[in-house]
Amino acid sequence: MTRIPVRAKTGGLKTERSADALARAEALMPGGVSSPVRAFRAVGGRPLFIASGAGSKVRDVDGNEFVDYVGSWGPLILGHAHPAVVEAVTAALRRGASFGAPTLGEVELAERVRAAMPVVEQVRFVNSGTEAVMSAVRLARAATGRPGILKFEGCYHGHADALLVKAGSGATTFGSPSSPGVPADTVRHTHLAPFNDLGAVERLCAEAGEAVAAILVEPVAGNMGVVPPRDGFLQGLRRVADRHGMVLIFDEVMTGFRVAPGGAAERYGVRPDLVTLGKILGGGLPVGAYGGRRDLMQQVSPVGPVYQAGTLSGNPLAMAAGLATLRLLAAPGTYEALEATSQRLEEGLAAAVAEAGVAARVQRVASMLTLFFTGAPVDDYAAACRSDTAAFGRFFGAMLERGVYLPPSQFEAWFVSLAHTEEDIARTVDAARDSLACAAA
Repeated sequence: MTRIPVRAKTGGLKTERSADALARAEALMPGGVSSPVRAFRAVGGRPLFIASGAGSKVRDVDGNEFVDYVGSWGPLILGHAHPAVVEAVTAALRRGASFGAPTLGEVELAERVRAAMPVVEQVRFVNSGTEAVMSAVRLARAATGRPGILKFEGCYHGHADALLVKAGSGATTFGSPSSPGVPADTVRHTHLAPFNDLGAVERLCAEAGEAVAAILVEPVAGNMGVVPPRDGFLQGLRRVADRHGMVLIFDEVMTGFRVAPGGAAERYGVRPDLVTLGKILGGGLPVGAYGGRRDLMQQVSPVGPVYQAGTLSGNPLAMAAGLATLRLLAAPGTYEALEATSQRLEEGLAAAVAEAGVAARVQRVASMLTLFFTGAPVDDYAAACRSDTAAFGRFFGAMLERGVYLPPSQFEAWFVSLAHTEEDIARTVDAARDSLACAAA
């Protein structure tokens, strides 16, 4: 890979306008942000306020430009401000931003989803991934008549009370609230198991299976960094769910349309009963969806008794952005091109790590990856937590100064887009070579 000159460390970026914006924001919003990870607390320093994005780049209010691997936390698989998405949303806005009534955009996007994901026989659009998972869990409980949910340590499914729990002291331990304001009674039916530990799942279900409505899993974990499923893990969950009469829910808010056209269900050949979607589905606009087996979805109001509603659900702007995005992703060779770019980044980072001699490793599934600052494989939450977060913080700051914008946490996925070029990848790898030395200091 050709070495490309990168921005040298000069003692800091221009940040005056971002600093001023943060001071204003902190007086108005908790931490000055609308979502916690944006505050840079995990990496030190202060957040930059982004003014614009185009293709693979973002520009902040001080005029600094960065190669971006946040991608709005996954939705922007086409890159920022793709002309087809901008045109579709603009045209939709001219027709009207919202009607509180059905539109053809909902029907057309639902048809696209079903064509790409045969597991989704029917779908309901909502406004966020949190809403989608919350609704899918309610549906599973109603369908089975059971209260329990089995989730995995380190898998994040939004901030609904019943799912906002930290790890217990064993596979059969009930969850305990991980946020003030979540009553213990709310999570007493939430069971926890280590990700990738099928034996723990089998033991838990042998003891409590008759009370568990659903197994809820990120098929590729992305919220403790990228952790792929072990061979046979997802298939084993399918067998356990069948054996105990549970609903298997794949949380594909992150992996849907990213790890394969049909998401992780296609990539790993496992058919869940319900799937939750978001991010790419809305092309960068707020969206969520849940869907799956027709007999389950027919229990949702107004056809069935399971109530769920939303004023802006199926919003025309989000439907238009999603349709434009999925149409482009359906073009021949799209996922092959994205895989090739992602592989070049993985290989370049791995080579930089080897040259630097630091304890770090790259883990990648399709166009999602994480550089973990640990020498051991990361296959569950406990292993992820053994990463050197201080080293990652130093690496993050050095990369930022060299013009590369990464997710500001060791425990997040980087996202590669179709807009990333060979030059972007080379620039990123060269910046990593320089920044790994800073991380090791």
